[in-house]
Amino acid sequence: MTGTVRSTFASPAANAERVTAVADKYTGGLISNLLEQANGWTVALTVLLMLVAYDQFKYIWNKGSIVGPWMKMPFMGPFLESVNPKFEKYVAKWDSGALSCVSVFHKFVVIASSRDMVRKVFNSPSFVKPCVVDVAQKLLRPTNWVFLDGKAHVDYRKGLNGLFTRQALALYLPGQEEVFDKYFARFLRITKENEGKPVPFMPEFRELNCAISCRTFVGHYISEAAVKKIANDYYNITAALELVNFPIIIPFTKTWYGRKASDMVMDEFAKCAAKSKVRMRAGGDLTCIMDAWIKSMIESEAYRADLAKGIAPEKLTKPSSLLRDFTDIEIAQTIFTFLFASQDASSSATTWLFQLMADRPDVLDRVRQEQLAVRDGDRSRRLTMDMLDKMTFTRAVVKETLRYRPPVLMVPYLAKKDFPITDTYTVPKGSMVVPSVYPSLHDPVAYPSPSTFDPDRWITGTAEQASKNWLVFGTGPHYCLGQTYAQLNLMGLIGKASIMLDWRHEITPLSEEIKVFATIFPMDDCLLTFEERP
Repeated sequence: MTGTVRSTFASPAANAERVTAVADKYTGGLISNLLEQANGWTVALTVLLMLVAYDQFKYIWNKGSIVGPWMKMPFMGPFLESVNPKFEKYVAKWDSGALSCVSVFHKFVVIASSRDMVRKVFNSPSFVKPCVVDVAQKLLRPTNWVFLDGKAHVDYRKGLNGLFTRQALALYLPGQEEVFDKYFARFLRITKENEGKPVPFMPEFRELNCAISCRTFVGHYISEAAVKKIANDYYNITAALELVNFPIIIPFTKTWYGRKASDMVMDEFAKCAAKSKVRMRAGGDLTCIMDAWIKSMIESEAYRADLAKGIAPEKLTKPSSLLRDFTDIEIAQTIFTFLFASQDASSSATTWLFQLMADRPDVLDRVRQEQLAVRDGDRSRRLTMDMLDKMTFTRAVVKETLRYRPPVLMVPYLAKKDFPITDTYTVPKGSMVVPSVYPSLHDPVAYPSPSTFDPDRWITGTAEQASKNWLVFGTGPHYCLGQTYAQLNLMGLIGKASIMLDWRHEITPLSEEIKVFATIFPMDDCLLTFEERP
C-alpha cells in the first residue's frame, strides 16, 4: 500500500537565515528597549558613577603605601574641612606618619611630616619647585621671580642677596623704629578710647607689620592711606591663597577679591618704583630696600656704559652684582613677594610674642633689663646693629617664639616629575608635596619639653645644636631670603616695646587655642591693654 508523506525539509542554509533573522529581531528589540528606557538622567548617572570610580581608583593608585584615608569623598575630598581648618586635625595628620596624603578636587597632596622627609623635599630642586597654590600665579603673576626654577631662580636671587646684608639692614633701622614709635602711640590711644578694656590686638599687629614692611621695602614713596588700605585688603589676599581654594577666579569669591587686592598693591608698588628711580638717579640717599636695589641697577648700567666706551675693566669698580634694568612692574612684583612672605608670618609672630611676654612677666623683666643695659640706661637711644648684636636674651625669646608657635606651618611644592621620596614610595608627577615644619620644631629629642616656652634653651640648653630641626625659614635653594631681617625686626620691636610700654593680656579659654588662617593666631585674637611705661 502506497501512502504519501507530506513533510517539508528545509536546507541548512535556510535554517541559518532564519536563526539570523530571529537573532537580529531579538537584539534589535533589546537595544530598542534600552534606548527607549534611557534618558538624560540615566546617562548622566552612568557617567557620574564612572567618574566617581575613576576618581577613587586614581586616589588609591596615587596613595600607594603611605598613610591616608582608604577612600576619598568623591571629587571634593576633605574640602569642607579645609574651609575652616582645625589645628588639631593638622597635628593628627602629622602624627599619622612621616608621609601621609589627602586628595582635594583634582589635586593629590603628599604631606611630609618628619624632619628628614621635610629636609628632603626642601633640598630636591630637581624634583620639586615651590608652587604656593593654583591661584597664586594669578595673584603674584606668572612672571614673578618666585616661580622661576633652577639657574634662572639662582641668578635672580643673587641680585637680591645684597639687599639683606648687615650694611643694608642697618640702613632700614631708622624707618622701622619710626613705625614702632607711631604704632606704640596708637596702641595707647586704642586702650584709652576703649576706657581701659581689653580689645583684640591681632588686627592691630597686622597693620603694624604691614606698615613696617612698606616702610622698609618702599620707604616714604607710599602714603599712609595706601599702607592702611593694603593692610586692610591684605586679608583678601591671604584668604585667596589658602592651601585649599577654588583654582579659578570667579566673581565675588575669595580668589576674585584677592586678585583685586593684589592688583591694587602691585599698582602702588609700581608707582613707588618710578619715584625711586627718579630719586636714585638724582643721587638721593638710600632709605629702603627699593632704593638699594634700584641704585644697584643704576651702578650696573654705568659700569656697562664705561666698558662700552673702552675703559679697561681694571680701572673700574665692578658692582658686587651686575644687574639688568628691571621695569617698574617687575620691581613691584618682587617687592610684593617680600610683602607676601612677611605679612602673615610677621603678624603671627608679633601677636604671639606680645601675648607670651604678658603671660610671663619674669621673661619680660629679663628682656627689659637687657634692653636698658644695651642702651646704657638711656631709653631714648635709637637702634643700631651693634645694639642688636648684644641682645642675647631678646634674641633667644624671639627664636623660642618662632619655635613654639612657628608662623609658617607648611610650604607647598609641586612635583615636576615622579619623585622617589623613599625606597618604597614615589610621589606622582603633578602632585603637591607639602613639607610641614611644626613637628620638627616640637621634636622632644631636639627640644626637650617642646610644649614649654623656654628661651633659655637657646642660651644654656642644646637648642642651637639642633640646626637640622630649625626649619622656621626653610632650607635649601629656596630658604627665606629675609630670615635675618625678620628676626632682627622682632627683636627691635619687642625690645623697644618692653622699655616704653606696659601691657596686660586678658587670658580666656581660647588664648592658647590655635586658629589657622594662612598662619596661626590665638583663637581669641589676643586681648590686650597698653599703658605708657613711667
